[in-house]
Amino acid sequence: MSMASKAITVGVGIPMIVVGALMAWLWAPMEGDFQNQVELIGSTIGILGVVFFISGLFYSKEPVMH
Repeated sequence: MSMASKAITVGVGIPMIVVGALMAWLWAPMEGDFQNQVELIGSTIGILGVVFFISGLFYSKEPVMH
């Protein structure tokens, strides 16, 4: 179970953080009309990535209750 959650953490959380950061910092300044939207989406993806990453870390440590 912990291996699966670690795979989810690394496979989903980190790429989302990277993609969000790239969108917010690199793509957004190049966009003219849609700069604010791209920045918002990028930072939202980044924040979700952090949430996935942190929840993945906690998920592996705590037993699953049924």
